[in-house]
Amino acid sequence: MSDIEGVYEDLEADVSLEEFREAVEAKVEQMGGLADEETAAMLVAHEVGESEVGGIADIEPGMEEAKFVAKVISIGDVRTFERDGEDEDGRVVNVEVADETGSVRAAFWDEHAEAATEELEEGDVLRIKGRPKDGFSGVEVSVDEAEPDEDTEVDVQVSDTYDVEDLSLGLSNVNLVGLVLDTDSVRTFDRDDGSEGKVSNVTLGDSTGRIRVTLWDEQAETAEELEAGTTVEVVDGYVRERDGNLELHVGNRGAIEEVDEEVEYVPDSTPIEDVEMGQTVDLAGVVRSADPKRTFDRDDGSEGQVRNVRIQDATGDIRVALWGEKADLDVGPGDEIALGDVEIQDGWQDDLEASAGWQSTITVLDSDSAPETGSSGGADDAGTENNAGLSAFADDGDESDESDEPSADTAGTEADDDGSDASGEGDPSDGEELEFTGVVVQAGDPVVLDDGETTMSVATDVDVGLGEEVTARGVVRDGRLEANDVF
Repeated sequence: MSDIEGVYEDLEADVSLEEFREAVEAKVEQMGGLADEETAAMLVAHEVGESEVGGIADIEPGMEEAKFVAKVISIGDVRTFERDGEDEDGRVVNVEVADETGSVRAAFWDEHAEAATEELEEGDVLRIKGRPKDGFSGVEVSVDEAEPDEDTEVDVQVSDTYDVEDLSLGLSNVNLVGLVLDTDSVRTFDRDDGSEGKVSNVTLGDSTGRIRVTLWDEQAETAEELEAGTTVEVVDGYVRERDGNLELHVGNRGAIEEVDEEVEYVPDSTPIEDVEMGQTVDLAGVVRSADPKRTFDRDDGSEGQVRNVRIQDATGDIRVALWGEKADLDVGPGDEIALGDVEIQDGWQDDLEASAGWQSTITVLDSDSAPETGSSGGADDAGTENNAGLSAFADDGDESDESDEPSADTAGTEADDDGSDASGEGDPSDGEELEFTGVVVQAGDPVVLDDGETTMSVATDVDVGLGEEVTARGVVRDGRLEANDVF
């Protein structure tokens, strides 16, 4: 075995022995005979090992060179530009390539640009060598060499329209249709050059999950024009990472606009009884109580605001702190809500509480579209067969549509003393006599009682306190219990 073959045996890189020999010979010639074949082989092995990356996700701007295999996702148009001091225009074409770890924009220059547009097709697999750098939309690779590799399989989607679950770090030219779950206001900031920038956020969901969308400058104002429940399409977005989570960004070359399409979003949730300190989770439940909004002064002198609500699912209840603009959300007892990316923290009297900050999503659900137990497709897949979706409030023996969930004003599926359904069909009928025992989750007009499975709105003049367990007996009128006796 020759010295070159011996070094090659220990080389952990995707390069043929023939290519390695050629590189060693070139290195010997380059050094003018100052290095023998073995020394040159070790130098080449080091260079090859430094530039060979495990996947696109490993490519960083500071690398001198990167070698990788990827599939062509999209091919742009050739653009021409003037070079300083040269008569001939330069040419460049951007090609989006991807592997199982992510995607990156590969810039083909001059003669490579023409070859890319004439010879490449979407779905081709290329072996690429190039120089990583910071580009307009993140890391991009300036291609030095590229050749087809028909023997390697790269399992990635070739499409310009994506679902949320298909997004990966580095993707660009992304089109995505989703349901608006949450929006926030436009924020301004100062750039290093003294100009003012704008940014806002919208959270979108589809049948596969949800994604936070960051809108920049000209697109930022769109966030204040959109309403929750609207279907929109993101055009020419690009995927970035923030705090360990993927985000879809839309700059001046992209757009977000309303479209007339039906998109299903089914939130997945963690059962409240399973949450633990320090987790970031998705929750879903019915609002049991809602406190007034409070304002406070921050250390920097600005004014903040917070509002506490308590939500309940089939496994338990938890207080949720709504911070900033989320404190203005119009929710009250009986409303069904889904909360995404809330942080579990220490609460009052050593109880756990959920904190809904800027990164969180709050969606008010219609009772006729509440998620079913065991549903899938949420962004985090936190819920399994123990999913605590809102349909978990339904009576297990009720054969009626589980999506018809009771609200605080119309609820009441528990009727007779033995817990059976008085009407045999669901909600108690008008004029029916009913006795209901539960915990007071709203004291006032009306009083709202909760027995752990359903809520009941009660009309009474009796003073009751929050958290007190009482029994109300009376007649049902328009879905409300008009109590003759409360004890």
